[in-house]
Amino acid sequence: MFEPSPGGQGGIVLRSIPTGHGNRDPRRPTGTAPGSTDETGDLVTASAESAPSDPVARARARQIAARLALRRPRLDVTSNRGSGELASVPYRGGSDDIDLDATIEMLAERPVPDDEDIIVRERVRTRRSVVLAVDVSGSMRGERIRNAAATVGALAAELVRDDLAVLAFWSDAAVLLHLGQPVRPLDLVDALLELPAKGLTNIAFPLQVAARELSRIPARDARVVLLSDCVHNAGPDPRIDAARLARLDVLLDVSGEHDLELGRELARAGHGQLVRIRQHRDVAPGLTKVFAA
Repeated sequence: MFEPSPGGQGGIVLRSIPTGHGNRDPRRPTGTAPGSTDETGDLVTASAESAPSDPVARARARQIAARLALRRPRLDVTSNRGSGELASVPYRGGSDDIDLDATIEMLAERPVPDDEDIIVRERVRTRRSVVLAVDVSGSMRGERIRNAAATVGALAAELVRDDLAVLAFWSDAAVLLHLGQPVRPLDLVDALLELPAKGLTNIAFPLQVAARELSRIPARDARVVLLSDCVHNAGPDPRIDAARLARLDVLLDVSGEHDLELGRELARAGHGQLVRIRQHRDVAPGLTKVFAA
C-alpha cells in the first residue's frame, strides 16, 4: 500500500507503508475475473506536488462536473442537535424554531393538522463519506486512465461538502486522499495521471482498504465507488470483500477489455448499481444515477 509523500524530483513519490503481510506469491495469473491468487497487496502513498498537469484531463473533469447533479444525502434529524446544516423539517418534539412560511403552506392544505404538519428549523446531518477506488493497472492505459482521472476531479468537486477518499490501485494500491483531508480536485487529477498505468489488477485489496477508511462511519453514510474494467487477475476473490461493504457501486469501463459478469456480481454483493462507462460523456449521467439511490 502506498500514499503521497512530499519531496522527490520531477514526479510523484510513492512511499511504502508496512501492512504486516508476508511475501507475495511470485506466481501471477494472466486470466480474468474468475481467477484469484493468495497474493497480497502493498499500500503506498502519493503526492501531486510536482506532478505536471494534463490540460485535456482537467478540461474533461470540468465538463463532467458541469453536468453532474448528485442528489444530496437525506436529512437526518436523529443526529445530535446543533450539528450539521440548518434545514426545515417536520416537528418531532425537538426544535421550537417554527418555519412560518412552510408551516402556513402546509396548514393551507390540512385544516386539522398533526404535529408533523408544523415545520421547524433544525440543524441536521447531511454529510456522507465516499471512497473512490480507481483502477490504474496496465489495462487502463491511454484514454481510459485520462477519463478515470477526470472522473476523480469531477466527483471531488461535487462532494466538497462531504468526506472523500481516493484510492488508486493495480496489484498494489496508493492512497491519494484520506477521509477528512482537504480536497483539491484538479490536484487529484494530476496525481492520478502521474501514477504509471501498469501491473495486474487486484480489486480485492482496494476494497479492503476502503473498508478500513470507512470503519468508523455509520453504514447509512458510507459508500464505495469502484471505477475499473473489472479484469481481476491478482489477489483473492473480490466478491467477498464487496459483500462486507455497506454499499459498493461499480463504474465499469467498457471501452476496451472488461469483465461485465464480475462487475455485476460486485455491485450485487455490495448492494449497489453497475453503470457502464464508454467515454467521459457517460460519467456524469452514470454518477448521477448511482447517487440517486
